[in-house]
Amino acid sequence: MAPALRIAIVAPMRFGAFVPQGWRLDLVGIPVEEQWPAMVNTAKTIERLGFESAWVYDHFHTVPKPTQEVTYEAWTLMAALAAVTDTVRLGQMCTCNSYRPPPYLAKMAANIDVISGGRLEMGIGAGWYEHEYDGYGYEFPKASVRIGMLREGVEIMQRLWTEDEVTYDGSYYKLNGAINRPRPIQNPHIPFWIAGGGEKLTLNVAARYADYTNFGGTVEGFKHKSEILAGHCRDVGRDFESITRSTNFNVIIGDTESDVQEKLDRLHKHYAPLVGENQAERTLRNFTGPGGLTGTPEQIVQSLQSWEAAGMSYSIVYFADAAYDTSSMELFMQQVVPHLR
Repeated sequence: MAPALRIAIVAPMRFGAFVPQGWRLDLVGIPVEEQWPAMVNTAKTIERLGFESAWVYDHFHTVPKPTQEVTYEAWTLMAALAAVTDTVRLGQMCTCNSYRPPPYLAKMAANIDVISGGRLEMGIGAGWYEHEYDGYGYEFPKASVRIGMLREGVEIMQRLWTEDEVTYDGSYYKLNGAINRPRPIQNPHIPFWIAGGGEKLTLNVAARYADYTNFGGTVEGFKHKSEILAGHCRDVGRDFESITRSTNFNVIIGDTESDVQEKLDRLHKHYAPLVGENQAERTLRNFTGPGGLTGTPEQIVQSLQSWEAAGMSYSIVYFADAAYDTSSMELFMQQVVPHLR
């Protein structure tokens, strides 16, 4: 008898989009009193167009270099966006574990989950932007220590979301009878997105605790990281397929290739006075290189299909012009997303 045919069932790709908040110099030129309305408009557009989630970054100083331009704080935005949206899920890509004590972060997140009606995602990572650490007076220990702190932080948050009273005696954090009420609405708890592709430590934390991972680079690099994650899952007895793997993309989309080039030129003119010619060129490569989706809808669909074949099933997309013009976001949703769903 011939062996039974195994048919792989591929879930439709899911999509989230970033709300501009200044970190990537994406509110420049908008008067400060008009910046929050611009962020609200983008978030509501993300919701109206049918993206599953809206995202912010957790940073204090702008990139590609620190400037005097604004950067709005992630968790302030989480609470505010929870109050002005209705259905879109809300996440951070990603919260720096070092910037807030994990018990306090667990408390904030639980409150916002209630305020949002159970729409919060918990994106978290070990942190990397040393200039911010120095500027804000945070100690910047070696990577292994930061990842150890991340592991304990995730353990503490999970327990505070699910237990009546928590006592914890770790290497980095200690709690003695901590109570967290209200608990999150989501059951069993707010989903964890463990961001980062460190192969020995970060992906091990992800294998233990993540509902979602977030790492990128190239398609081949993504496949390699996925294999490493699968190995950690085997080691800890976790079902690898229970973890959704996501990637962030910087998007420049146009109806034609000339439209795409015009947008690239416009973006270069935007960045050059702020960060200099060389940094502007390097920044544009974030859109045209491996971490980017630059092209016509047809070209972007082909690129995403190669990522989908590698096992990436959740795309979080960034549009540099979203605060000024949502037409790129609308074109992406109309002419790219249907081909992946």
